[in-house]
Amino acid sequence: MTAEATRAQERPVTLELAREFGLSEAEYKNALEILGRVPTFTEMGIISVMWSEHCSYKSSKRWLKTLPTTGPQVICGPGENAGVVDIGDGDTVIFKMESHNHPSYIEPYQGAATGVGGILRDVFTMGARPIANMNALRFGAPDHPKTRHLVAGVVSGIGGYGNCVGVPTVGGETNFHPAYNGNILVNAMTVGVAKADNIFYSAAAGIGNPVVYVGSKTGRDGIHGATMASAEFTEDSEEKRPTVQVGDPFTEKLLIEACLELMATDAIVAIQDMGAAGLTSSSVEMAGKGGLGIELTLDSLPMREQAMTPYEIMLSESQERMLIILKPGREEVAKAIFDKWELDFAVIGTLTDTGNLVIKMYGETWCDMPIAPVSNAAPEYDRPWEPTPAAAEVPDSVFDGYSLSLGEALETLFACPDLASKRWIWEQYDSLVGGDTRFMSGQADAAVVRVPGQTKAVAITTDCTPRYCLADPVRGGAQAVAEAWRNLSAVGALPLAITDNMNFGNPEKPRIMGQFVGAVQGISQACTALDFPVVSGNVSLYNETNGEAILPTPAIGAVGTLPDAMIAVGIAFQAEGDVILAIGEPGRHIGQSLFLREILGREDGPPPPVDLAVERRNGDFVRGLIREGLVASSHDVADGGLIVTIAEMALASGIGAHLPALDNAHPRVLFGEDQARYVLAVRPDVAATVQEKAKAAGVPVTVLGETRGAALSSSAGEIVSLKRLKDVNERWLPTYMAAES
Repeated sequence: MTAEATRAQERPVTLELAREFGLSEAEYKNALEILGRVPTFTEMGIISVMWSEHCSYKSSKRWLKTLPTTGPQVICGPGENAGVVDIGDGDTVIFKMESHNHPSYIEPYQGAATGVGGILRDVFTMGARPIANMNALRFGAPDHPKTRHLVAGVVSGIGGYGNCVGVPTVGGETNFHPAYNGNILVNAMTVGVAKADNIFYSAAAGIGNPVVYVGSKTGRDGIHGATMASAEFTEDSEEKRPTVQVGDPFTEKLLIEACLELMATDAIVAIQDMGAAGLTSSSVEMAGKGGLGIELTLDSLPMREQAMTPYEIMLSESQERMLIILKPGREEVAKAIFDKWELDFAVIGTLTDTGNLVIKMYGETWCDMPIAPVSNAAPEYDRPWEPTPAAAEVPDSVFDGYSLSLGEALETLFACPDLASKRWIWEQYDSLVGGDTRFMSGQADAAVVRVPGQTKAVAITTDCTPRYCLADPVRGGAQAVAEAWRNLSAVGALPLAITDNMNFGNPEKPRIMGQFVGAVQGISQACTALDFPVVSGNVSLYNETNGEAILPTPAIGAVGTLPDAMIAVGIAFQAEGDVILAIGEPGRHIGQSLFLREILGREDGPPPPVDLAVERRNGDFVRGLIREGLVASSHDVADGGLIVTIAEMALASGIGAHLPALDNAHPRVLFGEDQARYVLAVRPDVAATVQEKAKAAGVPVTVLGETRGAALSSSAGEIVSLKRLKDVNERWLPTYMAAES
């Protein structure tokens, strides 16, 4: 291709073009003022993706700055590819969660697969060996015509990529709600481990240092993907299929090994993966962080399609690619490594002292603009917002006429999409590859994975209750953090830090912006109270279709540590005759509960209160018991309340529970979703010791009964057999997925 032919493909840069690229009139005028001229077509494309919501966080960064991000365990907080926390002995955990919502709705297999690939690169680009993946999925109503197709594609994409790349997928969550009918959520999380003295960052340094492109070839997939991810869906969104990237997990595996091998040398100055906005974001971010300029000559860049223009190359979001700044003279060392792994390698530029991004191709210059002014001028909006009105409490009159037996109520709940077994999903994931998985999906409140070659372990969880966040974003945001903290504590892990994935609708609507602000406030309160800082994250806005927004979904991913993986406990009862204990005050809060929705047919009331001091006290107490070897099994009380928690422990083991303490208990006690609670099973010989310790710690404890038989039972007899409960619980999803569309 020639320069003349390239120009023939370009359109004149006008306000109309800027709007098509996702910029407002004010933003376009700002770009003209910064440059002092009309941008070239390539420059306009670059500015538009740099200033997109997806890349610039222009609606959210004003509030993200208020989150607690530091602590003695934090080595690197937000601002890099992923967060880094210290786990002792010179080891670190590097982790992040990120969304791939819009692409997964348009093309579910590749959207989900490339979401996994992208989050893996965020972690290993910092020098970490990935040890685990998780995902948090939200789909529309089961009876919506697209839901089954989307579930099948997303699950297959996650499994197809994660299984092939050789990183275990060890847990997550899957919910269904009509609010996600037109906009599903696919949030992917990766956790890796690295030595504290061998972490790699993205800030470029060294004028004249070579800029190297490695990995796969560049194609036209994903062009303007960042812009697409920064807009609402409409009836025409299916036409955006070309902006969804295509992944190759086998190439990603090679890229992981090649990068880690190069990182074992002294060749790298800085490294960055090519994620959203591709080569544009990686080159601009690296040079910008280093206060330098960067000059790229694209003729030598590996391409898999003919006649690509500079605009297409800079905005392509082709997968499995990295940009590296090398030390002078280390090119041959690096090239030999990437040749060995059969990956493309090309020196495509140098660092300069100009402070400009310069792009050359076909003997001409297509972009020459200042990096810092353009980056610093990225919009930052303080959008109008309004708080969510307080919901009225659910009155006792809702129970008038309620006549279901406890067994019938449990069967109804365990057959509902939210509580139904997700075995059909997680059995498609390789959860054991690597041989370090101690607990995975369905076995514990948090996954537990050993640090390779060591006895110590990392505990990992994801959590959020969107119906709580809709009713009260502040309380819902705090609860999401508190439940993640409980999940880690329930396996015996010390909670360290979180990553957040903030999924919301259109921030230009004050009601939606108020949901975002409230959730941030709640997250901040909980993280501060629990010494549980935010070290990485992602914001996904404009999750709307034809004006209908998703439920506010601030998904929380969290990690903790155990000195020995074998200390961890799961949810399954371990033996008959163990004493069942409830930790925390008896339940009473029914607002926004699954019982209210699934049994009484209502979605109203406030979510349960969150007392962070009590959360900390009770969690510390449970973790201490586990560390002392006094707990056989442990499960935090969440969706469905106390009786559902006990039933889940029984189903996980096949051992029943005799519960005389719950005779004639009110539905509020059985199904209330009050926070800061756990159910423990302990050996009879230590039950008294546990109760004494609870009294000394000021922690409420109630003896509920004991493990025995093959049913849940009370003094009046059998409540429901485990066989019956397991059947209704495990039948729903396979039956649903096997049905005709």
